[in-house]
Amino acid sequence: MRLRHPDGTPVHLAYCSNVHQAEDLDGVLAQLAAYAEPVRERLGVDRLGIGLWLARDVVTELVGDGRALARLKDELSLRGLETVTLNAFPYAGFHREVVKKDVYLPDWTDQVRLDYTLDCARVLTALLPDDARRGSVSTLPLAWRTPWPAERANTARRALDRLAEGLATIERETGRPVRVGFEPEPGCVVETTAQAVRELGGLDPERLGICLDTCHLAVQFEDPGAALARLAAAGLPVVKVQASCAVEADDPADPAARAALGRLAEARFLHQTRTRVAAQGSWGTFSGPGEGRGPGVAGPRIPRQRGLAAGEQADGTRHVCGLGGPTGPDGSGCARQPGGGGVSSAGPSPVGGPAGPDRWDTLGEGTIVGVDDLPEALAGGLPADRGPWRVHFHAPLHAEPEPPLRTTAPQLTAVLAGLLGGPVAGCDHIEVETYTWSVLPRPPADLAGGIAAELTWARDRLTGLGLKEETS
Repeated sequence: MRLRHPDGTPVHLAYCSNVHQAEDLDGVLAQLAAYAEPVRERLGVDRLGIGLWLARDVVTELVGDGRALARLKDELSLRGLETVTLNAFPYAGFHREVVKKDVYLPDWTDQVRLDYTLDCARVLTALLPDDARRGSVSTLPLAWRTPWPAERANTARRALDRLAEGLATIERETGRPVRVGFEPEPGCVVETTAQAVRELGGLDPERLGICLDTCHLAVQFEDPGAALARLAAAGLPVVKVQASCAVEADDPADPAARAALGRLAEARFLHQTRTRVAAQGSWGTFSGPGEGRGPGVAGPRIPRQRGLAAGEQADGTRHVCGLGGPTGPDGSGCARQPGGGGVSSAGPSPVGGPAGPDRWDTLGEGTIVGVDDLPEALAGGLPADRGPWRVHFHAPLHAEPEPPLRTTAPQLTAVLAGLLGGPVAGCDHIEVETYTWSVLPRPPADLAGGIAAELTWARDRLTGLGLKEETS
């Protein structure tokens, strides 16, 4: 769908096809017929945006075979679909039985990641509608946070310089500009907008910027207005918004909430979980449903990791990741604290150990603490009595999860208002990205209907901000 901002900017609203399992061209074409066209028909629109996820093998075929590329473009046109954005975060195997941290491979220290991203940009220039101003490609935020010594960071930075050069070459050759957005995600080298400023600041703003996933922003407890202001001040454009909601448990000690969270703790995707500590002090044992009461646990060990010296964090917070928690020293958590400093890659610096009297005394009020997956949180890796938990589980935009859980839809709404509610459009590509339909406790029988309902929800928020829906 297309909408028009009051300043005249066309704003594209799409849904991301990574919700569908397809890793060859025939599969991609089949999903257009089975899902995307029915979604368009449910919405009653002549033209629907679809943000394609194309696995490496598909992209290789499209780059090397003009007939295959023409076949995809013709199929999109035939079914009333258009593509202005690609999701190039997953490289392949996104619907394997277990994905977890493999989704971050290859990362930006590997040449194949650069090659894949530029090939995606080349494919996109051929798929763009004739009247589209530009295309966008989203990618991972450099890498998973460990290991990340200086030499890997330098390798990645050189790759980003080559990426900008490659995008400039593609534009000269095709006349179609494409921007790449790096998507901050919990647990990665860049998981907050402050880290985005630190790691990605100074890049070519005409080619490179941020893909702002609103689920990830909420999981990190970032204030939407402050996050957008931080990016704007650093000259980092929001290339694309992935409209998504996290799951929130207001009282994670509530047995009903824990039972509902347990039903979201599935095996395929990583569900990073964060809480914001309400006050200093230790927290004791927790005995949830089916859990015996064991020794007191006060959270994970705090390592030193690469970063800034004290007080240098762009948002004034202390942010450390790679914690070994009660489940073992496996780099399974993170903590972020007001007023603190950075970390180095020197390895763990324990505050108590997994078997010892771990305490949260060093973490002040407002500290954001997390683990890398929901089962770790439920097993005691996070305090259940200090504040809400937010979980990286992309929940449908239009519907609440199982009570007493809720979603972070207010944060998504605030981001849309911050970018598009003013006199000037701050972003022109909005992509609904709920890839978790198949791993919901009760997967929908009518997936096309669910996606259409999400797009309706998003469209209504945008028109509520003064945008006008366009009809062809």
